[in-house]
Amino acid sequence: MISYLASIGVTIGIYALLALGINVAWGLTGMINLGMAGFFALGAYASAIATTSGELPILIGVVLGFIFAAGGGLLLAAITFRLRGDYLAIITLGFSESVRLFMTNEIWLTRGPDGISDIPGPLRGELTPRDFNLLYLGLMIVVLIVVVILLRNLANGPYGRALRAIRDDDVVAAVAGKPVGRLRLEAFALGAGLLGLAGALFGHYHSYIAPDMFLPLITIYIFLALTAGGPGNMLGAVLGAALVVAVLEGTRFVHDVIPGLSIVQVAAVREITVGLLLILALRFRPRGLVPERPARSSELGLSTPRRNR
Repeated sequence: MISYLASIGVTIGIYALLALGINVAWGLTGMINLGMAGFFALGAYASAIATTSGELPILIGVVLGFIFAAGGGLLLAAITFRLRGDYLAIITLGFSESVRLFMTNEIWLTRGPDGISDIPGPLRGELTPRDFNLLYLGLMIVVLIVVVILLRNLANGPYGRALRAIRDDDVVAAVAGKPVGRLRLEAFALGAGLLGLAGALFGHYHSYIAPDMFLPLITIYIFLALTAGGPGNMLGAVLGAALVVAVLEGTRFVHDVIPGLSIVQVAAVREITVGLLLILALRFRPRGLVPERPARSSELGLSTPRRNR
């Protein structure tokens, strides 16, 4: 039971990192990124290849996962610089599928549909499965705390206020002197890097990755987590991730509540539950469980004119 709960905790940590990555691009800056699974896969494969074929240390592999995903995000953002809204969403979704197809077909590098196995984990061979899960949970908690603190400081500082100004009205932000283009590129790359970091940690925990693990469905889960928790709020993203994982794991036992369901029907009930939660969250809590604190005009760097006395 302890091992299972620790495994759930690790999954929550990975989902929380994914939600935080999306939060930087969408919650703070207003850029829709439906290519989350692609950056997730980039980080996982970069770290896995570096630590298996390249025999590099795990820490170096994780850093490379972050860098490769951030680089991919920077390149994609530069190519799609003038796209907004639905057009950006479609392009990023296509990017995600392109990455998955590349991982499936470039067998010489990724081992194709068979995936990459024997990915090293910290002290995996020296600990029991339960102790390994507990160790990895501790590492995930430390990583998550560091990332949340850094992002909260960024979001509450001048840089984060500039990103919010761009999200709310990029024309006004440009008139106020904010470098809109550069900030968008940086925010998209940082968000993509966090997605790659989550992918790297995912691979080292499960010891195996394959293209089928990075389907677009996971994007829906993460957007649900961020929507339920509160876009623009870092703690809300973590809370939303915990809620989504709890729902996904809890619905595994739906056959005990509703007897007679087949495995396929249980899977369908899980997806219906997730979709229903997304609809309810958007209907009743559009700003999430932990809404973002409204910023004043002075915090955005926009001064209000004084009245003549």
